[in-house]
Amino acid sequence: MESLGAFLKSRRDQVTPDAIGLRTYGSSRRVPGLRREELAHLAGVSAGYYARLEQGQAGTASAQVLDALARVLELDEVERAHLHNLARRTDRLGLAEPPVERPHPRVLALLDSLAEATPAVVLGRRGDVLAWNRTGHALLAEHVDFEAPGDQARRPSIPRMFFLDPLTRDLHRNWEELARIHVAYLRLTAGRFPTDARLANLIGELTMRSDQFAGMWATGEVADCTTGDMHLQHPTVGTASIAYQVWLQPDSPDHRLEIYTPKDASSADALDLLTRHTPLGDDSNLTRRRTARCWSR
Repeated sequence: MESLGAFLKSRRDQVTPDAIGLRTYGSSRRVPGLRREELAHLAGVSAGYYARLEQGQAGTASAQVLDALARVLELDEVERAHLHNLARRTDRLGLAEPPVERPHPRVLALLDSLAEATPAVVLGRRGDVLAWNRTGHALLAEHVDFEAPGDQARRPSIPRMFFLDPLTRDLHRNWEELARIHVAYLRLTAGRFPTDARLANLIGELTMRSDQFAGMWATGEVADCTTGDMHLQHPTVGTASIAYQVWLQPDSPDHRLEIYTPKDASSADALDLLTRHTPLGDDSNLTRRRTARCWSR
């Protein structure tokens, strides 16, 4: 998992003296962004203390110090929250196996209410698919078993599919943009849940198996994931541009209901064709059937 010092250094490297009006008097520089002592001076802390903080040797930093560093580094609201999350983390806690993620009955009832005309999925904290309707499945991963989310051992992982599944890569015409969003959101999640062993294993696996993930992870970018666009080349319905929006769940705030809507008339036609093409099966309420199985284990 990422350390406070690693995040500070990655953000320090992104801030140039010119960008914040710092005069350098033409001296040669060996770092791409701010020097440690420059950041320390602008944040009002000693250079020695900041160096120890970046090296993980300063103990717990106060909220005031963190806010001062965030101000100089020009962090946005999400990056600032991530900075505070990392500062509260203690390595003494270690990693632990998290409890099995189960979608709450109320979010599954909401998923049912959308019917099949609106593709939707329920995602867990690590980007695992906890549930989806038939069109959500057909839109994102029709090559994956529809029933897979009901079994923790087989649940599709959206981040893993993005970087390790060629069919998922081929689906997204704006793959790189979306991939960066997934990596930035994983970093935010890692700050929120520093002891999650499954999350740490996922990040480690992707770093080892995907050079592109490793490169994106090394940038230090952190972001929330709430709205955006997917430009698809779908194997069944062809080209489509889809807007996604995330609904957070009060009963299970780690989980997200992601809903997909067309951005233009031709994409609406493509989704309509996908809906008509998608087999609904014998049971008119497959989501509720999955709910009973999920909560009875």
